[in-house]
Amino acid sequence: MTPLWTAAEVAAATGGHASADFDLSGVAFDSREVGPSDLFVALKGEATDGHRFVPQALAQGAGGLLVSQPVDGPHILVADTAQALDALATAARARAAGKVIGVTGSVGKTSVKEALFAALDRTAPGRAHRSLKSYNNHVGVPLSLARMPRDTRFGVFEMGMNHAGELAGLTQLVRPDVALVTTVALAHGAFFADEAAIADAKGEIFQGLAPGGTAIIPFDSPHRDRLIAAARPHAGAIVTFGHGDGADVRARDGVKTSRGTFVQARMRDAEVSFTVAMPGDHWVVNALAVMAAVEAAGGDLAAAGLALADMAGLAGRGRRHILSPGGGQALLIDESYNANPASMRATLAMLGAERGRRVIILGSMRELGPDEARHHAELAGPIGEAGVAVALLVGTEMKPLADALEGRVELVHVPDAAAAAAQALRLVAPGDALLVKGSNSVGLAGVVDALVRGHV
Repeated sequence: MTPLWTAAEVAAATGGHASADFDLSGVAFDSREVGPSDLFVALKGEATDGHRFVPQALAQGAGGLLVSQPVDGPHILVADTAQALDALATAARARAAGKVIGVTGSVGKTSVKEALFAALDRTAPGRAHRSLKSYNNHVGVPLSLARMPRDTRFGVFEMGMNHAGELAGLTQLVRPDVALVTTVALAHGAFFADEAAIADAKGEIFQGLAPGGTAIIPFDSPHRDRLIAAARPHAGAIVTFGHGDGADVRARDGVKTSRGTFVQARMRDAEVSFTVAMPGDHWVVNALAVMAAVEAAGGDLAAAGLALADMAGLAGRGRRHILSPGGGQALLIDESYNANPASMRATLAMLGAERGRRVIILGSMRELGPDEARHHAELAGPIGEAGVAVALLVGTEMKPLADALEGRVELVHVPDAAAAAAQALRLVAPGDALLVKGSNSVGLAGVVDALVRGHV
């Protein structure tokens, strides 16, 4: 079996010195995630030093160590392990002959990344690669690149940011053949003057496009022209997706069925029909972005359609659970991983299409900046349109929304996720449709776990 890396290759890529010859099958920087024959990268952070965990990594079967100080065990010694990881990522990208896709956006980037992987893995079974979890920052992106097998036909990489300039650096590592922006919305607003500034930061992804690469842009975004202007100096082609008549990839029709939404779409070079299993209009738009990227990367559109029809929700990003309160059944929609005003509106609209009493457990939206109170209060409108009967609000930032909903719904406001978990178990009744959503730092994943454990 061809190794992911040899010690000699890692040493050559990083400018380091290998203590011995050894083969590697993976790369990890968390010693708890090290598997047999993995390269453990001992990163130095503000809180801890990865070199402290070298014995644990070796005990778990690490095949080699990337270190900046002498250690016992097979290793490559470098001056700086963070810089060495970036260098290894650059080498992985340089040896890749397949197509690489970069994905960013204020909403939906992880879901679109996973859908793209599923679609391209259908095209080339076993030869598609993607960043795991939400490894989308200055450490996660190079790690994901370093893990890419040499015979990869399609690589899909998520890139995130919360400050201007971050994506400019990440995209130079990824060097995508296709760069996709899912959407632009208010997220990390505390670090940006306005939404236009967020659009400019998202547009940095196009700066790293490989020669002749394709930029994929949301047509219906109010920042479409700003993104197109950012892409034009770097892209060989610009493709838009959305509902609008001028979009290059556009849904001509969408029909709700028992299996999802049946979509007829116009591509640049074809007309296609497919089913999107995930509910909600936002997932139709996500699917158009996926199909646009698959077409640009030379993937199989028919196979992509089959993948979209089979795709289930991700934990924290739309996964659905059937609960059994009081001997009946209730639907739990887990959107606990993240939240901003745009994604809140989209998922509340999705909840509004469900049958039964509608219940929400909403956590605070973080990093919204000086208009935080207004953005929370304005959720009262979408909540009313969704026909919500019961609202459990979590976090101090939710007080403006609690005030706006007073007397309009059955309302409980608690300070934290621990208090929410205790309340949530008493809220759910047979026939309910329950949405759980909030910023990840609020900890609503624990509320979801409590609901699932308490109603099985």
